Amino acid sequence: TTFSHRLSTQLRACGLRPYPIATDNYFVNRDKTPRDENGNYDFEGLGAMDVEQFNQDCIRLLNGETVEIPTYNFKKGAREYNGNFMHLSEGDVLVIEGIHCLNDAFTHALPKESKYKIYISCLTTLNIDDHNRIPTTDARLLRRIERDARTRGYSAQATIKMWPSVRRGEENNIFPFQDSADMIFNSALIYETALLKPYVQPLLFGVPRDSEEYIEAKRLLKFLNYFLPIPADNIPKTSLMREFIGGGCYHA
Repeated sequence: TTFSHRLSTQLRACGLRPYPIATDNYFVNRDKTPRDENGNYDFEGLGAMDVEQFNQDCIRLLNGETVEIPTYNFKKGAREYNGNFMHLSEGDVLVIEGIHCLNDAFTHALPKESKYKIYISCLTTLNIDDHNRIPTTDARLLRRIERDARTRGYSAQATIKMWPSVRRGEENNIFPFQDSADMIFNSALIYETALLKPYVQPLLFGVPRDSEEYIEAKRLLKFLNYFLPIPADNIPKTSLMREFIGGGCYHA
């Protein structure tokens, strides 16, 4: 999300007028969300998205119509309309972000020749020592725990419980389409684990000892012990990490 806003800022500097759209706002209402083989909500699959409404809104925008863009309330599990109207003029640019954006089935109504695809991934470059690397998946899980707690009202236990479903969703909905991207952007930052530590640590301590997620929480806490925390005071308001810890200058 923050990447799309920063990209939009740069496009404005280049004389274009961008309009960011977060596809998360096109989730179907919770009661219509499909479930996986275990009976849990499948938020990662294309079936959790209102694909047709998204395409209809985008086509109307490209045709010069004024469209009210929805906002998804994750705490209520419902799409809301709060007067966020959008209108494109000739030459304006839609900046669409979300996990299905590389999949042409999600943007099937949009002309292929007008799409420029960017694959964003957190590819960790740090190692603990010569024999132990920091898994990319751990960095992404820490990000998600903090983001879910701050913006979606989820506990660390709930996020850890959903993590296997998220990983399956990546295998099915993201990785198969990454080769179609026109550009790859690595969003990992060298300081982010130390920055996230004071935010995530209390959340992990809150995972009940008698829960199935406790072992994973304990493993992450042990992992965080390798890092000294750093304060967020000097983190730029435009940093991608502000999407997770808050205090950014972009309205997500």
